[in-house]
Amino acid sequence: MSGAKEETSMRCSPAAVLVLLALSLPAVWSQTKTITFGQPDGERHPNVGALVAEYIVPGQKDVICSGTLIGPGVFLTAAHCTAYLQSIGIAASQVWVTFDAQFRDSGTFHKGTMHTNPAYNWRQADPGDLAVVVLDTPIVDIAPASLPPVGLLDQLAVKNGLKDQPFTAVGYGASELRIGGGPPSYTYPDTRKYGVEKFNALNAAWIHLSQNPATGNSGACYGDSGGPNFLGNLQNEDLDHPGMVVAITVTGDAMCRATNVVYRLDTPSARAFLEGYLATPD
Repeated sequence: MSGAKEETSMRCSPAAVLVLLALSLPAVWSQTKTITFGQPDGERHPNVGALVAEYIVPGQKDVICSGTLIGPGVFLTAAHCTAYLQSIGIAASQVWVTFDAQFRDSGTFHKGTMHTNPAYNWRQADPGDLAVVVLDTPIVDIAPASLPPVGLLDQLAVKNGLKDQPFTAVGYGASELRIGGGPPSYTYPDTRKYGVEKFNALNAAWIHLSQNPATGNSGACYGDSGGPNFLGNLQNEDLDHPGMVVAITVTGDAMCRATNVVYRLDTPSARAFLEGYLATPD
């Protein structure tokens, strides 16, 4: 399928989104979060892809979430995406990943098997919202993103290194809310986009990032869940950690205009799951 789609999938149905996520986070709405107020990514981040399944119309592939190649045969995404697919009867081996910058049903798809973090839960303190797709055939022509060392963000915070720190979100989700000509709605172009956010707060399992367009930021929305948040501004060529995904998009505000709340990858709990699928940095 190509071109922009309006409210035709579960990604944009409020009731379906709530069923999908069931993360009872106060004051925020968990999201299968396109990048709002962002830019087309092109081939800037070729290791960012879309999780694809035949979950709306039998025999028709559709994007459900975003994710990142973190090893030749390992694609990282969010547990609430894979758990939802399994809850509606999609077999673990009936998923695909595409790295095409524009999703089309005639595109390039890599078959794999999804694995949901067994520690996934609904607790705000640490929901364990991680999953991987182990690809049937390793990808050799795309360089995987790197993962952070354990405790990297805590170390930066101690040194005040997170103050005004930019992060780059990438994903295939919904465009910013469209108002006028009917009820407010989101459009799903199924195009890889990026947005630059700014650090707001750090918690034990989360990073809160500002994506407020009024302050020049951009960020994630419905369909971007599972997508990466890279450390640094991708427009800055002097990054300390280029291509390092330090968190994945999990939740945020319902209007996709204020805060992107992302799940950290440098914690012991995140590392415990990831180490079952690839070697990770100390």
